[in-house]
Amino acid sequence: MSNELFTIGYSPHILDSFLRVLKKINITAVADVRSSPYSQFKPEFNKEQLAEFLNSHGIAYVFLGDYCGARVEDPSCYVNGKVDYARVAENPKFKEGLKRIKNGMEKFRITLMCAEKDPITCHRTILICRNLASKGITIKHILSNGRLEDHKDSEQRLLKFFKLNHPDMFRSEQQRLNDAYLRQGEKIAYEAAEPASEYKAK
Repeated sequence: MSNELFTIGYSPHILDSFLRVLKKINITAVADVRSSPYSQFKPEFNKEQLAEFLNSHGIAYVFLGDYCGARVEDPSCYVNGKVDYARVAENPKFKEGLKRIKNGMEKFRITLMCAEKDPITCHRTILICRNLASKGITIKHILSNGRLEDHKDSEQRLLKFFKLNHPDMFRSEQQRLNDAYLRQGEKIAYEAAEPASEYKAK
């Protein structure tokens, strides 16, 4: 079993460059974590077309957006019409999605795929990888230039983004990192256009 997991955002790529990056890192399976696996601007990355393309080049494709997507169906995961990542992390369906990823790692070298090119602006990092990293999995993000960034380095960038990267006598680095995750989660979380009454905080 491989203990390495990768992530990638497809937005900077065309199919050929996307494939080159996957082949370079020896990826054997792509786990699509988009809630809606379709793109208005890059239709070649729509679910059916992408699956056919990857399969034709010996790379498996699986859609996990219904388990690990950013737009959660369960109303209990919303606060005032906005997805709450802490609640999602405790949701049984999300946990099942993480389990599927871990099980898949026994047979495949997997990259999680979403749209955003910068991992720290995407739920694949702020929600999914945060919870997988806590289980001892080594995570590396494939950047737009093809370079690999260790998840711990992504976390340092996240700290710096919120100016929380300096020592604080009142808070440990882990506490500051938790704060950074919370802030970024609130910033990027999906918000329903018209919050239903059941989404409102109780």
